[in-house]
This record gives sequence, structure tokens and C-alpha cells, in this order.
Amino acid sequence: MLIKGEIIITKTLLLLANGFESYEASVFTDVLGWNLYEGDKTTELVSVGMHPQLKCTWGYSNIPNKQLDEIDLNDYDALAIPGGFEEADFYQDAFSSDFSQVIRNFDDRNKPIASICVAALALGKSGVLNNRQATTYSFPNNPRQDQLAAMGVKVIRDKSLVVDKNIVTSSSPATALDVAFWLLEQLTDSQNVKNVKARMGFK
Repeated sequence: MLIKGEIIITKTLLLLANGFESYEASVFTDVLGWNLYEGDKTTELVSVGMHPQLKCTWGYSNIPNKQLDEIDLNDYDALAIPGGFEEADFYQDAFSSDFSQVIRNFDDRNKPIASICVAALALGKSGVLNNRQATTYSFPNNPRQDQLAAMGVKVIRDKSLVVDKNIVTSSSPATALDVAFWLLEQLTDSQNVKNVKARMGFK
């Protein structure tokens, strides 16, 4: 958290695993970015990875703002995690001990954690969802919800968005904007979210 004049700026850590889905990351950059310019101007987003260059799901490259070993997690007020594809090696980073440590740090401090689609599996792997409600990618005959349940999570299979205390999980990329707006509301308030949505053209 930063204080500029009389404005308190919250910092969100956008945690990127190698093989992340770029659309799911972009909703956080767009929604919090629009708020920075057209909303209450209190949100800052920093993308963080564990490699100097990251591979996105669909094959192009991304250079995060910071490396994980360069930052102090206590400087950040919220955590955002996009999902990714196993075929793009997403779970190698998402299931790593370093990734899990970041997630536990934010949950221990009761900070907002916004995850999209299979990013919930990284939360499950970290242990923060043990005996808590959540969801993840939902499609007929897809194993991800069963995989999350095997991690000790109470999987809610009939909802696209599940909030349990400080954590939101979601069932598909179609929910991505809803997750980003949920995060913005945690960092600001509902009226500010309405204002930002109007600026962005949402009815």
C-alpha cells in the first residue's frame, strides 16, 4: 500500500505461471488499469513471474514487471492469478513450492485472492482451500473439479463464481471479467465498480 498525498494506492500482485492464459491475465490489467485512469485512481498492478520471460498458453512470450525473488510480498494488498493449460506446462510453476508460498502469504494476511478457472488448483495445492468452498474449470467429462475435490476442497459444481471469505474461484474463462470486477470491489467499493463498468461500456 502506498500513500500519495491523500490517496491510498493499493498494489495487486498478478502472479503469472509459465503457460498462463493471456486473456485471463488481461482482464486484471484492463479492469484495474481503467480504474487507475477513469475510476478512483487507487489501484496499481504489478505482474510477477519466476522466469525472466514467460510463455503464454497460445505460444507468444511475456516479460513480467518483476521477478518473484525481487519483491517483498508484504508490499502487496491483493493477489490475482490467471489459469493456464497443462499442455503449456502451466502446472510446473502453479504447483511449485514458491507459488504455494505466495498464495499462503496472502491468505495468512486475509488479503483478497482472485483466481480464474484452473488457477483454483494452485490454491488447492497450496492448502488454503482445505475444507473451504471453491470451484474450478467445469465441462462435461473434464477432471479438474474432481482433482480439486481430491485436494480437500468442498467443490461447488453448479456455480460459475464461488466466494469463500477472501478468495474467489471460477469455473471458466467466461467468468474472467466477473472475477476482475470482484477484485476491484474488494479494493474500492461497489459504486466505484459501477462507475468503471460504465466507462468501459458495460450496461
